[in-house]
Amino acid sequence: MIAPQSMLQFIATRDLKLMRKVNKWPAPRWVRHLAIAATRAGDGWLWYLVGLSILLWGGAERITAVASAGSAALVGIGVFKSLKKLSGRKRPCEIEPHCWATLLPPDQFSFPSGHTITAFAVAIALGEFYPALLPALLICALLIATSRILLGMHFLSDVVVGALVGAGLALTSHSLFT
Repeated sequence: MIAPQSMLQFIATRDLKLMRKVNKWPAPRWVRHLAIAATRAGDGWLWYLVGLSILLWGGAERITAVASAGSAALVGIGVFKSLKKLSGRKRPCEIEPHCWATLLPPDQFSFPSGHTITAFAVAIALGEFYPALLPALLICALLIATSRILLGMHFLSDVVVGALVGAGLALTSHSLFT
């Protein structure tokens, strides 16, 4: 069995290796545009638009669905702000320059990815109420998470933990609201 410290070192080593490859990859223009668009969508406006659409056309469960997703997202914001302060992990873009991404990070610390927590919290919470929408919502969440790595904002482990936390919050919120 690997000790927790050894496991963390193993993850950090793999994160740095992937970060160096990503930061040096001169991605095609379409990948660059997609990554920036996905990250900007993850800034919140996409989820507000989805929530508004559900409030307008979501049927009988619309209020409960939006309340569940909103609650999961709000708790997620509190979780990621607290964990970022506790971890104090530097962002990849602070460790090594990126060859094409020039976005400024929204805050100081990397772990966990707040964009990813929010994306998965909202996507899965809404997908629990509207299963037909789940594939499209998950694609949006995955694009947002991937963009955070491609733009040098986060390490792979930041977004993996963010996705797990967001999914857990979504499922918990859904169970509380139903």
